[in-house]
Amino acid sequence: MKTWFITGASRGFGRTWTEAALERGDRVAATARRPETLKELAETYGDRFLPIALDVTDRAGVFAAVDRAAETFGGLDVVVNNAGYGLFGMIEETTEEQARAQLETNLFGAFWVSQAALPIMRRQGHGHLVQVSSIGGIAAFPTLGLYNASKWALEGMSEALAQEVGPLGVKVTILEPGPYGTDWSGTSAAHTTPIADYEPVREARRAGSTARAPRDPSVTGEVVLSLVDLPEPPLRLFLGAYPYPIAEKVYEQRLATWQQWRELAEKE
Repeated sequence: MKTWFITGASRGFGRTWTEAALERGDRVAATARRPETLKELAETYGDRFLPIALDVTDRAGVFAAVDRAAETFGGLDVVVNNAGYGLFGMIEETTEEQARAQLETNLFGAFWVSQAALPIMRRQGHGHLVQVSSIGGIAAFPTLGLYNASKWALEGMSEALAQEVGPLGVKVTILEPGPYGTDWSGTSAAHTTPIADYEPVREARRAGSTARAPRDPSVTGEVVLSLVDLPEPPLRLFLGAYPYPIAEKVYEQRLATWQQWRELAEKE
């Protein structure tokens, strides 16, 4: 039996993984801005399930929630930083308030949860932090610049973190999903006020998005259960086949560009 702490558990990936863990007999502390959305799970799973009201941008609230979960269940084995949303719009269109809100949730929320969980995991001598990034954490797309920034920052932080805590018995995995029907681009998303000159870019992006149907997030449940059971989990794991050709193309282009301009870069 593992003990989980999962943020953003009301729907999407968070709900899927919460249900998958509970169904196999694990214990889960699940957070949501509106914990009433978790009422059905509380009624079904009783004392193996702990719903917690939490806004991950509230640092003090995060520490209190993590401590409550650890005290209730006697420790934490898996902590999943899943809470997040998409900000859609061009860089020029994005306000300071929108940019800061995106980073507060997608980056600082995971930062606070990781900081709160690490003392517990260090004392235990084990634990697994699962950071939910995106294919947008390794490749950038028009209309998603600040979302990309939040996920690229999460990836850099998590890669460094893995090197820091690995010798202490704590594992870190960065999940990089492709398109799934998680509502990150639906009612939970934020949008900038459009500037007309960017409409051709926006239209091309819309056309590309409608050409692919997002997958049902429920298919990822067994994948994540298998991941957290691995004695030596990977630092990075894609979810689905969609990210592979994008990542391969991105890294090929980066290597080619670096090599093309190496003579200039090394010029004394």
